[in-house]
Amino acid sequence: MRDAGLPAATHGPGDEAAWTVEGMDCPSCAGKIERAVSRLPGVSDVRVNMAAERLSLRLGPDGATAEEVERAAAAVGHPARRAWAAPAGPIAHAHSGAHDHGDEADAGRPWWATGKARLAGGLGLLVAAAWGLSHLFPAEAHWLYLGATLVAVVPFGRRALALARAGQPFSIETLMCVAAIGAAAIGAAEEAALVVFLFAVGELLEGVAAGRARAGIRALVAMMPRTARVERAGGAFPEVPAASLAPGDVVLVRPGDRVPCDGEILEGRSALDESAVTGESVPVVRGPGEPVVAGSVNADGALRVRVASAGGGSTLARIARMVEEATASRGRAQRFIERFSAWWTPGAMAVSAMVVLAPPLLFGGDWWTWLYRGLALLLVACPCALVISVPAAMAAGLSAGARRGLLVKGGAALEAIGGARTVAFDKTGTLTEGRPQVTDVAAAEGVPEAEVLRLAAAVEQGSAHPLARAILDAAAARGIAPPQATEGAAVPGKAVVATVEGRRVAVGSPRYAAEEGAGGLPAALAGRAEALEAEGKTATVVLADGRPLGLIALRDEPRPDAAAGIAALKRMGVAAVMLTGDNARTGAAIAGKLGLDVKAGLLPEDKLREIAALKSAGPVAMVGDGINDAPALAAASVGVAMGGGTEAALEASDAALLRGRVSGVAELVALSRDTLANVKQNVAVAVGLKLVFLVTTVLGITGLWPAILADTGATVLVTLNALRLLAWRPPGALAGEAPNA
Repeated sequence: MRDAGLPAATHGPGDEAAWTVEGMDCPSCAGKIERAVSRLPGVSDVRVNMAAERLSLRLGPDGATAEEVERAAAAVGHPARRAWAAPAGPIAHAHSGAHDHGDEADAGRPWWATGKARLAGGLGLLVAAAWGLSHLFPAEAHWLYLGATLVAVVPFGRRALALARAGQPFSIETLMCVAAIGAAAIGAAEEAALVVFLFAVGELLEGVAAGRARAGIRALVAMMPRTARVERAGGAFPEVPAASLAPGDVVLVRPGDRVPCDGEILEGRSALDESAVTGESVPVVRGPGEPVVAGSVNADGALRVRVASAGGGSTLARIARMVEEATASRGRAQRFIERFSAWWTPGAMAVSAMVVLAPPLLFGGDWWTWLYRGLALLLVACPCALVISVPAAMAAGLSAGARRGLLVKGGAALEAIGGARTVAFDKTGTLTEGRPQVTDVAAAEGVPEAEVLRLAAAVEQGSAHPLARAILDAAAARGIAPPQATEGAAVPGKAVVATVEGRRVAVGSPRYAAEEGAGGLPAALAGRAEALEAEGKTATVVLADGRPLGLIALRDEPRPDAAAGIAALKRMGVAAVMLTGDNARTGAAIAGKLGLDVKAGLLPEDKLREIAALKSAGPVAMVGDGINDAPALAAASVGVAMGGGTEAALEASDAALLRGRVSGVAELVALSRDTLANVKQNVAVAVGLKLVFLVTTVLGITGLWPAILADTGATVLVTLNALRLLAWRPPGALAGEAPNA
């Protein structure tokens, strides 16, 4: 099964290997592979990801070989193939595979060019030919349809036998083959041939649904550039494979190019379309010293970018990988359906046997009539639509969220978010920008405000403190050029001082000003400082040679959409509370502005107690920055990281808001509720049609081909309903609240 010329895989104790397996269209396909491979000696930690079309497992030292794993998968109708294996490490990656009624080149093809389409088309032509010949030779019609049935049932019969040998006798293929062969045996050959054809059509439809769900993941991968222009000696920028980039390399990103790596801009300024990662449609302007992410599109200016991470380590690659993994994570609804379907098939066969035997034995019914109805009942019992109802909706919901910057790590998390009764927010970096800003400048009598800011900026030059950066940014925004400062020093916890234009200038707290200034602050400035601090702002005093020149107030301001995001949650019936380590006055000021409750002055262990208290009243979602709030995020029913696609934000929680918008929390809740509603609709359609045709079959109103058509029709309806989620958008009110959306 190995490509010619490629190195053979070598395995040591506990080595992990991976294969790509095509043709997995529903959880039952994944379950067949998992059960078949798990029976092999020495095989452990088997994981089958339907969305990623991947099989991975651990091979023991004296157990099954990789070739035996491939044979076991092929025996149940899903051949797997490793394209190459890494000799230096235990992970063997695979890039292509095969399917028994497809071929290795099916991946990426349109649905009508796949092996399943060829099989369905071939069976359709076979049945059509039998129908046409039956009109030319009416006396031979039965034998023509019988021949068509026997030919058509061969590929499914082979699969049913292989599954039975692998310990799975009650498969969907078994149900269909028993019903078709039984129908042919009692003289209903025409219906038997149609049953096999419709079953093939149903499998084709499942393949279409699975392909659409995978399309979102493939689209993410396709956004990664294949090549990059890397800087070499002499200023040349030759084109090289993007996968060859290493941290520290410098690349040129021209207008119209996709950024090939995560990195930092060294030179140039341009608008970047980051929708591939964050879902945000409005380009953002980036310049020297600012980060860029792989997959974003450079709109207008040339950029020199230093590589931080590329290839599989980039943010876009991690997001694509996490979406793949999320689709393999099963929520409670999906686990229940899978457990239920495991008992459904043998139960259906038992009920069918009762329908065949009980009426003739107990009530003198006609054997052929009840045998026909029992066979039809087997087809009604095919659980295809029911099995695909939940994962199809979940996969579509997860993909739709990822395209809008709502990354959810699996069905369990997606279910939990919609059921949250309360959302607890951290303050700094979550409800607020995480960057203090100058909000007010108040000057003493006779002193211009610009002079206060000019001298303060001179003292703060060279400092990396957030308050210093805020003052420097405010001066730059007003076009103020700070003069040079010398003899700079810090008074720990109180002030920074320096000599500016021959004067000793200090920027410090009101308490420092009272201690150092002659006679303390003037009454007007002292009253203003108290008022500013009552608003939750940090007031700093600028002094020159001990004389107070004015005040500068700073505050970490709420995100622009924070108030609207909190209001949206309240309209959805979800309570909101802020948990912060800041003092009560600052916390109350921010909370009052945003319209939510607050618990202030909390240490990390205090936040855990608050989360526990909130959980006693119902499920709780915790929203934090993904780093400092890790304990609270883990303790909540579901943790949501507020981040711009950083590794910490992606790794720390059950979900991440890649746009970094508070309104994204309400979008997550809406997405969860819409996905769960879609799941309920799918289950209702699948089960409802089963019940209707169960009654009509037992009463003799419907027969074999309507029974299989009902299952195929249910699969169509369930698939189409799930695919609606791929076009999901937040409700109108929510979408309108998101700035720049």
